[in-house]
Amino acid sequence: MQDDFLSISALQHIAYCPRQFALIHVEQAWAENRFTAEGQILHERVDSGVAEQRGSLRSERGVLLTSERYQLKGKMDLLEIETPTGPDAGAPLRYFPVEYKRGKPKVQDWDRIQLCAQALCIEEMRQTQVEQGAIWYWEVRRREPVLIDQSLRSVTLAMIDQARTILVTGTTPPPVKDRSRCKACSLLDLCEPDTFAKDHSKAYIEQLFSS
Repeated sequence: MQDDFLSISALQHIAYCPRQFALIHVEQAWAENRFTAEGQILHERVDSGVAEQRGSLRSERGVLLTSERYQLKGKMDLLEIETPTGPDAGAPLRYFPVEYKRGKPKVQDWDRIQLCAQALCIEEMRQTQVEQGAIWYWEVRRREPVLIDQSLRSVTLAMIDQARTILVTGTTPPPVKDRSRCKACSLLDLCEPDTFAKDHSKAYIEQLFSS
C-alpha cells in the first residue's frame, strides 16, 4: 500500500534531526517559520514549470517518484534527461536529478541523502543507473554537484532503516546534541530541547536507540 511508503523528503528531516522527523511523521506536529515558507515558495515556482526540450537535453519538472523496493514516494524538482538525437537515436544516455534548496551548501549529507533517494527511485522506475546529480541553492544561486556513490547510497539506506524503526516503535528520540540546528527549526517551541534535556527519561530513550 502506498500509505505505508516513506516520503522522500522525510529522509532530509531524519538526517537533520531524528527528533524533528518523529515530531512531524509520528506525532503529526508542524509549524511554519520564515525558512519553511521560503522553501515552499521556491518549490512551487520550480514545480510549476513545464517539460521542455533543448537539443539533446529534456527537462522534466515536478516528477512523481516511487520505489517498490525501498517503499519510497515523493516528487522531485527537476529531472534532466540527455537524449540522443538523429537517425541513430535510442534510449536516454543519462538521467540527472536536481533538487532545489533555499539555503546554502552544507558539509553534512542532509540534502544529498534526499537527492540520493530520488536517484534510487529513478533507477528503479526507468531501469537505469544514476551516477550524478546536483543541488541548486538559493542563497548562492548555483548548483553543487553530487556524486551518487556507494558511500552516499549506504548512508541513505541507513536513514531509511532508521526512519522505519522510529515509525514502527512510535518513539520520539531526544534532541540532537548540536543545538545550533535548533535555531532554524520551525518546531523549536514544540520540541523544547532544553526542557527535555533536564528530563531523566532522556537517558532511557538514548539507551533504547543505541541498542
